[in-house]
Amino acid sequence: MQQTEIQRANQSYRLGITITEHLLLCEDECPAATGQFTRLLSELIISAKLISREVNKAGLADLLGATGNVNVQGENVRKLDEFANQALIHRMERSGLICAMASEENADIIKIPDNMPKGNYILAFDPLDGSSNVDANASIGTIFSIHRKIEQEECSSLNNFLRYGYEQVAAGYFLYGSSTMLVYTAGKGVHGFTLDPSVGEFLLSHRSITMPERGTIYSVNESYTEFWDDRTRNVVNYFKSSNNKRGKPYTARYIGAMVADFHRNLLYGGIYMYPADRQDPHKPHGKLRLLCEAAPLAFIAEQAGGAATDGSQRILDIKATELHERVPLFIGCKEDVAKAMVILRGA
Repeated sequence: MQQTEIQRANQSYRLGITITEHLLLCEDECPAATGQFTRLLSELIISAKLISREVNKAGLADLLGATGNVNVQGENVRKLDEFANQALIHRMERSGLICAMASEENADIIKIPDNMPKGNYILAFDPLDGSSNVDANASIGTIFSIHRKIEQEECSSLNNFLRYGYEQVAAGYFLYGSSTMLVYTAGKGVHGFTLDPSVGEFLLSHRSITMPERGTIYSVNESYTEFWDDRTRNVVNYFKSSNNKRGKPYTARYIGAMVADFHRNLLYGGIYMYPADRQDPHKPHGKLRLLCEAAPLAFIAEQAGGAATDGSQRILDIKATELHERVPLFIGCKEDVAKAMVILRGA
């Protein structure tokens, strides 16, 4: 009898296939692999374990609430934001694998100190997506994107970051919720690993995640409806009505942390939308950051059989023009995203 995907995933989890073992198996399939990517992901995992530990005891360790500072995006910085950002920078700058970094929380490129060894990878990350949910004990996450350094560029060159999304070597996120998960892709499918606190390891729990062609969930902050243009409102109304291919309204689900909304839709099928807000001077081109939010999740979505667009073009075909560039985002099941694009184009 053939095993179902769920049975295989459960067996992998029970047998304890760790993320490191999984990466080493992938290396064996690629003769040119040097092991540096495995080491890089291992350093990210250590950072995530530290963040997960603090998230799980935030209410006991005076890590709830805001710091009183405002980040480069004009947002209030929360204490856990600051901790997560510092944890990632501290681990990664000492890894010897990174040439330079960019964080949602830092205005400029984060350079590796001169006394630290440097590698050939460029890292962009959102240290704590959805941090406004922290005080309410809702799901939050860390998103990361990895590029290779451009050979002829200096480490601190902005050109290393102003890249097309399709140039990413890997992308992923850590989700801190009822369990802590890692979901990542290196261009050969999408895999999920769950942290087993009893052994302190991420174990394979979701092998080869695939999105359905069409979903059943739509995720958008409808409180901004009056600030959208007519075509954007038509997109949302399409998913809310029974006059769609599904024949009945999609279910509305919105957590307020993109990584958590995306994760649910990745597993269950759906579309997440954060349109441009033409009346808000801070979001005329959308709110989400291309380099550390939209592009990495778009890479994951496509590797899982889904799609991502800014409403007119594929997210991965957009070349960044600034470090903190923002874009609208429609991401999820392929048919749902395609239909959104048709409506947005006025067809």
